[in-house]
Amino acid sequence: MLGTFLENKRSKLNQQMEQQIYSMQIPEKLRESILYSIEAGGKRIRPVLLLAANEAFGGMEDRALAPACAVEMIHTYSLIHDDLPAMDDDDVRRGKPTNHMQFDEATAILAGDGLLTAAFHVITANDHLTDREKVFLTRELSKASGAEGMVAGQMLDMEAEEKTLSLEELEAIHRHKTGELLRFSAVAGAFIGGANPTQLRQIETYANYIGLLFQVQDDILDVIGEEGEIGKPVGSDVTNHKSTYPQLLGLEGAIEHKQKYAERARAALKEAGVDSSLLEDLIDYISDRKN
Repeated sequence: MLGTFLENKRSKLNQQMEQQIYSMQIPEKLRESILYSIEAGGKRIRPVLLLAANEAFGGMEDRALAPACAVEMIHTYSLIHDDLPAMDDDDVRRGKPTNHMQFDEATAILAGDGLLTAAFHVITANDHLTDREKVFLTRELSKASGAEGMVAGQMLDMEAEEKTLSLEELEAIHRHKTGELLRFSAVAGAFIGGANPTQLRQIETYANYIGLLFQVQDDILDVIGEEGEIGKPVGSDVTNHKSTYPQLLGLEGAIEHKQKYAERARAALKEAGVDSSLLEDLIDYISDRKN
């Protein structure tokens, strides 16, 4: 069921995002750079999570597609900027040259800026959302992606290089850098679907643990993954002097911690009182992914 859902939603999301980008009146080189990163692939976990949460609460897909595209556009912008020489200085992303290697640094920066701002236009210009929903989504997405969310996480991550962190410090980085967009995705989908305030709080808790689960698996794959599957060199975290779960807890300890996050995510989902096999299956999908 999850496999079919993922395949179907990814296809729709890719089509929607490409339509948005082709509709923009922008220089052709900028369009090529944006499309290069959008079309590079990716699991589309954030928008799929949003669509799954929306469906779990009885929402209609056509009302959730715009914010789903928006969150993936912001995620793609963050990857373009993370790869820059001033940040992680990566040459390969998803098995292809990074955006600044394929084009140039200035174009990559502008492509990221364009995706970030276009994401909010996608939400506010959508006719399927109410004004109240647009305000909620804009407020939550700007916080999740901005200085209190993902941007803060990137800053904390950079400051932590070549330092030994505590588990609490490591979790704080990943709650911001990775977890905030996942939190937004789950809460946004549930909100559009009609979840009540109590359910929204539990879905938020579920998403917070999903975010940590995603990152610990990322760290594990950097140790034991296959380069052809993960799309980047194995061991890049060590090369970039980053603190990771395996470094802090050992590989077995990281695997055990991953299981704890998964259990807590399931418990929060149960407390939300929504019977969604898709949201539960996503826990296993994120935990067991190979790339």
